[in-house]
Amino acid sequence: MAHFRPMLQRHGITEQQWRVIRVLAENNELEVTQLAKQAFVLGPSLSRILRTLESRNLVTKRRDKNDGRRYWLALTDKAHALIGDVQPDSIRIYGELEDRLGREQINELLTILDEFTGRLTD
Repeated sequence: MAHFRPMLQRHGITEQQWRVIRVLAENNELEVTQLAKQAFVLGPSLSRILRTLESRNLVTKRRDKNDGRRYWLALTDKAHALIGDVQPDSIRIYGELEDRLGREQINELLTILDEFTGRLTD
């Protein structure tokens, strides 16, 4: 994240906010507890992050029709535009890391991380 943090700051978002945005982008809409689990963010932190993202019009929240205590979250058009703004910088940074480490080593690392996170969520 040390390579990405300054870039995210230039775009006005934190690592955790970006993680939440990316998870929602991959899933279109998630219930709050699902989002916390997939983004690896604790509930109290997620509440704070969501308040910020909602105030910036990056996330919408809707109440579950069958259970009024549950909320579903989705990205706004503004958030999708932000992703489009961040993506070129992100691709450039990943390219620089790949040049330094090599594609094979990055793939091995991603495989290990997937296995690790899979074991944590089981």
